[in-house]
Parts: sequence; C-alpha cells; structure tokens
Amino acid sequence: MAFDFKLTKKDLHSKARLGKITTPHGQIATPVFMPVGTQATVKAMTPEELKDIGVEILLSNTYHLYLRPGHELIRDMGGLHQFMHWDRPILTDSGGYQVFSHNELRKIKEEGVYFQSHLDGSKHFLSCSQTCSLGPRRPMISRSDASGSRKVCVMLCSKNGYVRNGYTCLL
Repeated sequence: MAFDFKLTKKDLHSKARLGKITTPHGQIATPVFMPVGTQATVKAMTPEELKDIGVEILLSNTYHLYLRPGHELIRDMGGLHQFMHWDRPILTDSGGYQVFSHNELRKIKEEGVYFQSHLDGSKHFLSCSQTCSLGPRRPMISRSDASGSRKVCVMLCSKNGYVRNGYTCLL
C-alpha cells in the first residue's frame, strides 16, 4: 500500500480542513490525537485498549528508542510494529529536542552530534544522515510509517553561526 494524503473537507469560512493519510499500516483521519509511546509503549494502556478507544496512530521517540530498548533489539524483534505489538501506523520523531534539552551531555559538530546517555553516561554519535535513517523504512528503527523531520533546536539567543550550522545539518 502506498502513502497518500487526501483532503476530504475544507471549511468555507476558515482554514480548517479534514484529511485522510494512507500508510502501509492503515489510514489516519486528520486532525488526529496521537498518544505518545516514548519508549515503544503507552504508559498504563495495552495496545488492545488503545485500539478499543479508536487510536489510529502512535508517536514514539527516536532518541529514547535508540538508547532504550536500543535499535538493535527492535530490529532483532522484527521491527518497531512487532516490538510494540501494534499493527497500525507509527510516527517516530527525530529526537532533536532531547539532544537539545540535554545541553550539558552533547556536543554538536558539523559531522553530527556527540552525546552522552542521560541513563548511564555511555557515549554515542549520530550523524545527520544516521538521524534521518531512524525514520520510515530505515534499518535503525525498522519501518515506522512516518517520521518527524530531523531538527536542530536552537535557543532564541543563539549566535547566527550556530543557527546556520544547525540549518545546514538539515539539508
């Protein structure tokens, strides 16, 4: 099944609209409420309970998945859908905010980001291209349906060179 987006309705008096996204794991009516399964699980609810209340898509966090349980384990378990026991669409975000928020544990360079795990202090490196490879149909997180674009978060008072370097990383 191919990816597709169809606009199903537009409000004549505003910019409000409804749509339908088609993914290999199902359709999503937009706008949509997307529960967060940060580390591949929505706290206090089973996948069956989520389906029973009509959840169409889950959001999971690339940074947290990479550190725990780890992209190798997810891959070895058959991919993110199998690991989460979820047969509907999944969106993984870039993890950029987590890297940003752990300012004291990271160093952003032209080639990517060096960071320490906030969990155990282990050291890691992700290039911009590796971060991108954590998204849909990519080996590290194994076939999420969609991914939030990779991002470099910057503080409002950041120097122009820092902002430019962050933008260049996204290209």
